[in-house]
Amino acid sequence: MGKEILVIYYSQSGQLTDITDSLTAPLIEAGNSVEKVCVQVANDYPFPWTGKAFFSVMPDCVKEVPTELKPFQLKESKYDLVILGYQAWFLSPSIPVNSILLHPAVRPVLKDTPVVAITGARNMWISAMQRIKAILKDSGAKLVGHIALVDKHHNFISFITIFYWMFKGKKGRWLNLFPKPGVSDEDITGTAAYGATIQKYLGRDNWDGMQDELLKQKAVVVKYNLMFIESKAKRIFGIWANIIAKKKKKTAWLVAFKYYLLIALFIAAPIILTVDAIFFKPFLSERIKRQKQQYSGIN
Repeated sequence: MGKEILVIYYSQSGQLTDITDSLTAPLIEAGNSVEKVCVQVANDYPFPWTGKAFFSVMPDCVKEVPTELKPFQLKESKYDLVILGYQAWFLSPSIPVNSILLHPAVRPVLKDTPVVAITGARNMWISAMQRIKAILKDSGAKLVGHIALVDKHHNFISFITIFYWMFKGKKGRWLNLFPKPGVSDEDITGTAAYGATIQKYLGRDNWDGMQDELLKQKAVVVKYNLMFIESKAKRIFGIWANIIAKKKKKTAWLVAFKYYLLIALFIAAPIILTVDAIFFKPFLSERIKRQKQQYSGIN
């Protein structure tokens, strides 16, 4: 007998829709009832973004301030599996995703329910997922799987191409020189393989070992350099968010943050990574291994 599955997410560009469609194709083929809910924000964010609009959401995003969502209705009061699609904004769960997780219609559905989380990110998703783990735990949900699809190009390259996509609304090759931004079409299509793995464990009514199998399929890959940069940046983003949130006139502070971000990525990060590679990383292999296991896992 087929299972009841809820897929709930927010998407501006449509990328997360494509990802969840690919993921759930094997589940639908197996005869399960898959309810897809793409939640909308009451006062939606522009897409393509303007620079001012994008950076203006940083304080609320980092401080996890929810926003009002357009009314939506879930068909069931209980599901056999919930698939949560999420994105990271400023190293935190996006405001819409945070609002979904805190919504009074969603929290009861999460209680005692297996959850698989999936993201389509530029490359930094660890901090956002750690917060989502905590929120799911507080809701009484059972996180049984996590999948992280990323833009596999170099950090500097993907930084440039993602802003082209965000500010122009085009998932194309800027200047016909840079690669396409976002998760590749091949990786989106390949997400169906993860869906087949989920179906196998769903049919057993036993989720033990599923995340290990997903890891063997490279559903999550933690890269040390990105993990290191994100761990430092997350704390600093929190400081900026607290300062800016207290200011009546935020524009100048948000501009300052934007330039800080550019300097941190293109100047400070390479220097810090070089120092770390010489003086610290060689002596911290066991700790790094534990961190990678933690971030790629579901606990």
